[in-house]
Amino acid sequence: MHLRTVSGSIAPLAALALMTLALTACTSSTALVTSRTQGYEISDSAQAQIRSGQSQQLVQLVLGSPQSTNAFGDQTAWYYIQTKVRQTAFGMTMIDSRTVLAVYFDKNKKVIDKAVYSLKDGKSVTIETRRTQSFGEDRTFIDQILQSF
Repeated sequence: MHLRTVSGSIAPLAALALMTLALTACTSSTALVTSRTQGYEISDSAQAQIRSGQSQQLVQLVLGSPQSTNAFGDQTAWYYIQTKVRQTAFGMTMIDSRTVLAVYFDKNKKVIDKAVYSLKDGKSVTIETRRTQSFGEDRTFIDQILQSF
């Protein structure tokens, strides 16, 4: 049986594939990270339109529905949250900035104050991972089934 070698024709194909890969890596390097805004787009002009004495309806007309609300006593607060993030092609998300616009209302549903908070104003809260011990045994679902026989 006669074997034919094709090593002479593989070298140009390999060089072409390597060059294509290198050029693809150069052109797509800027597409590895995308920037976007999560939540509201809070513009400076919209913030400037919110003044003391305005009604909740006017605030809703200018800013839209709030992302979160809070009631304390006879006062309420509306929160509009804007988060600017960068996300890599590999799914890693990095927060660039966060702005929280808080609009405070009195009992008559009129604006009494507004405040703008950023990431610097926030505090990290650690989540407690300890478990409360229960009386008895910790058994898996399979253990419970097997012990019932």
